[in-house]
Amino acid sequence: MSNIDKPKVVTTRWWWVRHAPVRGDGGNIYGQKDIECDTSDTEVFEAVAKILPRNAVWYASNLKRTHLTAEAIWAAGFPKPANMMKDAAFAEQHLGEWQGMNRAAFLASRPVGSSWFADVNEPAPGGESYMDLYTRVCRAIVRISVVEAGKDVIAVGHGGVIKAAVGLALGGQPDRGLSFDIDNVSVTRLDHIASLGVSSWRLPMVNQHPWIADPRHAAMHQPAGPEVKLA
Repeated sequence: MSNIDKPKVVTTRWWWVRHAPVRGDGGNIYGQKDIECDTSDTEVFEAVAKILPRNAVWYASNLKRTHLTAEAIWAAGFPKPANMMKDAAFAEQHLGEWQGMNRAAFLASRPVGSSWFADVNEPAPGGESYMDLYTRVCRAIVRISVVEAGKDVIAVGHGGVIKAAVGLALGGQPDRGLSFDIDNVSVTRLDHIASLGVSSWRLPMVNQHPWIADPRHAAMHQPAGPEVKLA
């Protein structure tokens, strides 16, 4: 087959960044509560700003902790884009009545070995199941991969959202996506490869910490605030 006859291959590169750590939650589950994050760790944001691609399109959820994280990356040296799309499809799971509950006590009540708040099909009372989140996130990724085909897409999101994206890239396996750690401000890159009748994914990197090599920063990750345990 000549090069002229070969089907065109289009690669869309997704660069996921989890929001900065939340420290004002009192050790409670926050889910879709619109709570702020801590962007004071300059070395972390400088390192992330260096590895993200220029000329990318930017997306974020509708929650301000993703907006604050994006602004910290721009303040650390990344050229501020003309605009950033804010998409509610990329919001964290709505955890309903569990939001506001003590996180440590709640997780201690779940089965040993649980990798999320509940089974993927169990909805939070008054909220969503993880499969609800997974479905809306995947639909948005498919839609944006068409609209932004061939581009670099930087998406500032949440732990559950990025796990959903990983599950999609693994062939539509949400449970496997949940087995990955996604730390605050970590970078995950997932490449969507499309051709005539073909749609596949590559996972060049998951949960990367570009600030580790910086001698000014001794921490190996960006932990959230300590859990507050009940007395």
